[in-house]
Amino acid sequence: MVITRVDQTILIQASDSVIMQAIQKLIDYINVLEITAQNQGTEEQAAELARQIDQSWWQANKARFLPLSW
Repeated sequence: MVITRVDQTILIQASDSVIMQAIQKLIDYINVLEITAQNQGTEEQAAELARQIDQSWWQANKARFLPLSW
Protein backbone atom coordinates (compact mmCIF):
# COMPACT_ATOMS: atom_id res chain seq x y z
CA MET A 1 0.00 0.00 0.00
CA VAL A 2 1.26 3.46 -0.87
CA ILE A 3 -0.15 6.67 0.57
CA THR A 4 0.86 9.98 -0.99
CA ARG A 5 -0.26 13.55 -0.58
CA VAL A 6 -0.58 15.95 -3.52
CA ASP A 7 -1.63 19.42 -2.40
CA GLN A 8 -4.95 18.89 -0.55
CA THR A 9 -5.46 15.36 -1.89
CA ILE A 10 -4.39 12.13 -0.23
CA LEU A 11 -4.01 9.18 -2.59
CA ILE A 12 -4.17 5.61 -1.34
CA GLN A 13 -2.91 2.94 -3.72
CA ALA A 14 -3.53 -0.62 -2.64
CA SER A 15 -3.22 -4.05 -4.19
CA ASP A 16 -6.21 -6.26 -4.93
CA SER A 17 -5.57 -8.17 -1.71
CA VAL A 18 -6.67 -5.18 0.39
CA ILE A 19 -10.28 -5.41 1.51
CA MET A 20 -12.02 -2.19 0.47
CA GLN A 21 -14.46 -2.38 3.38
CA ALA A 22 -11.52 -2.18 5.79
CA ILE A 23 -10.16 0.88 3.97
CA GLN A 24 -13.62 2.50 4.10
CA LYS A 25 -13.84 1.85 7.86
CA LEU A 26 -10.45 3.50 8.32
CA ILE A 27 -11.53 6.53 6.27
CA ASP A 28 -14.79 6.76 8.26
CA TYR A 29 -12.79 6.68 11.50
CA ILE A 30 -10.49 9.46 10.26
CA ASN A 31 -13.58 11.51 9.34
CA VAL A 32 -14.93 11.08 12.88
CA LEU A 33 -11.60 12.24 14.31
CA GLU A 34 -11.65 15.29 12.05
CA ILE A 35 -15.23 16.18 13.03
CA THR A 36 -14.61 15.77 16.76
CA ALA A 37 -11.45 17.87 16.55
CA GLN A 38 -13.57 20.74 15.22
CA ASN A 39 -16.19 20.37 17.96
CA GLN A 40 -16.64 23.55 20.00
CA GLY A 41 -19.45 22.28 22.24
CA THR A 42 -19.20 21.79 25.99
CA GLU A 43 -19.94 18.61 27.90
CA GLU A 44 -23.03 20.28 29.36
CA GLN A 45 -24.32 21.12 25.87
CA ALA A 46 -23.75 17.53 24.78
CA ALA A 47 -25.63 16.23 27.83
CA GLU A 48 -28.57 18.58 27.13
CA LEU A 49 -28.69 17.53 23.49
CA ALA A 50 -28.67 13.85 24.52
CA ARG A 51 -31.50 14.52 26.98
CA GLN A 52 -33.57 16.22 24.27
CA ILE A 53 -32.96 13.38 21.83
CA ASP A 54 -33.91 10.78 24.46
CA GLN A 55 -37.10 12.67 25.31
CA SER A 56 -38.02 13.04 21.65
CA TRP A 57 -37.34 9.38 20.94
CA TRP A 58 -39.43 8.25 23.92
CA GLN A 59 -42.39 10.39 22.84
CA ALA A 60 -42.24 8.88 19.36
CA ASN A 61 -41.76 5.26 20.50
CA LYS A 62 -43.37 4.78 23.92
CA ALA A 63 -46.51 3.19 22.42
CA ARG A 64 -44.32 0.32 21.22
CA PHE A 65 -43.25 -0.48 24.78
CA LEU A 66 -46.24 0.35 26.99
CA PRO A 67 -49.50 -1.64 26.97
CA LEU A 68 -52.61 0.11 25.72
CA SER A 69 -54.70 1.78 28.43
CA TRP A 70 -58.30 0.56 28.76
